[in-house]
Amino acid sequence: MTVERFNHVGLCVSDLDRSLAFYRDGLGFSEVARIDASGDATETLLGLRDVDLRAVFLQRDGVRIELLQYASPGHRGSGEPRPMNALGLTHLSLRVGDLDATLAALEARGAKVLHATRTPKAVFVSDPDGTRLELVAGRLPGEG
Repeated sequence: MTVERFNHVGLCVSDLDRSLAFYRDGLGFSEVARIDASGDATETLLGLRDVDLRAVFLQRDGVRIELLQYASPGHRGSGEPRPMNALGLTHLSLRVGDLDATLAALEARGAKVLHATRTPKAVFVSDPDGTRLELVAGRLPGEG
């Protein structure tokens, strides 16, 4: 078995334009590609029926994310941040220079600050659809 490299992380969003503005303008990701997908192969791969999908790939610091908006069959979920002990992807983490300035800028773009998580050097926010983002001022253990 040979895994060549990490490819991307996909995030289902309710409003592609809003999320694109959040990740691109608020977090500094750059758009690298767009796709529209539908048809049998897409439905087989995604395990969904009647798929009409718009997606945008964004990249920053060698990390690529895919924002996926389903015109059909639509999205599921409440948009509330998932508990940190729920199985699966828990959060994305970003290092920031000025925590307070970053919080203010992201709040203006639809982030919800999870104030109860605030420590002197880190805090969680959620994007407009509830995906948790950890904002860290300084280095975490194990970082180079």
